[in-house]
Amino acid sequence: MAKFTLYLVRHGQTYYNVFNKLQGWSNSPLTQQGIDDAVATGKRLKDIKFKAAYCSDLTRAQKTISLLFDQNETFNSITPIVSPFFREEFYGYFEGLNMDEVWYQAGAPHGAKTFAEIIDQYDMNVAKDFLKQADPFHTAENAEEYWHRLQQGLDLITSNPNIEDGDSVLLVSHGNTLLSLVDRFSQPGQFDLRTRPANGSITKLAVDGDQLTVTDYNK
Repeated sequence: MAKFTLYLVRHGQTYYNVFNKLQGWSNSPLTQQGIDDAVATGKRLKDIKFKAAYCSDLTRAQKTISLLFDQNETFNSITPIVSPFFREEFYGYFEGLNMDEVWYQAGAPHGAKTFAEIIDQYDMNVAKDFLKQADPFHTAENAEEYWHRLQQGLDLITSNPNIEDGDSVLLVSHGNTLLSLVDRFSQPGQFDLRTRPANGSITKLAVDGDQLTVTDYNK
C-alpha cells in the first residue's frame, strides 16, 4: 500500500445548509454561493496533479466534484469513482428536520442539549448512537453501521493499485463525514470538532497503507 495525501473536500453550500436542516441521504440543490464555493476550491487545487478522485453518490457532492474538475486540467485523464460508501451519515426519521431541534431530542435525555455539548461530553460515535436511539423508527445509522459502510470506502481508496508513494488523491464528501474522519484519525484535542467544516473547505490526511493521520482541518 502506498503513502499518499488524501484531500477531503466538503460539497458546496446547499439550501438545506442555509435552512439549518439535516441533509444526510436527502438532497437539496447547491445555492449560487455553493457553486461559487466549489469553483473557488477548484481554483485552490488547480495546480495539484491528482492520481485518483472519489465522490459520494449524492447529487450535491457530484455537482461539486464536477465544478472542481472544471478548474483542474489534470482531471482530464481520470474519471472520479462515485460510491454510496462516501455518503453522509443517514439520519433516518430526522432527515430534512431542523438540526438544532434534532440534536436536542437526541442529546437532552443524556444531559447534552446541543451537538457541541454531545461532542464535549461524549464523542462523534456516541452522537450517532444517541440519534438512532431517538429515531422512532430506529432507521438512522448508529456508529457501527456508519463505520461499516465508510470503511468500505476507505478500503476502496487504499487498495487502489494505481496510487503510488507521494501521490495526491481527492475525495468529495460531506460535513459530518469529514468531522467523523477527523475525530477518528486525529489526536484528542488536536482540532475543535465543535466547528463544522465549511462548505468547500479542504481537510488533508496523510495515508500510509491502512494508517490515516489528519494533518490539516477545515482550511
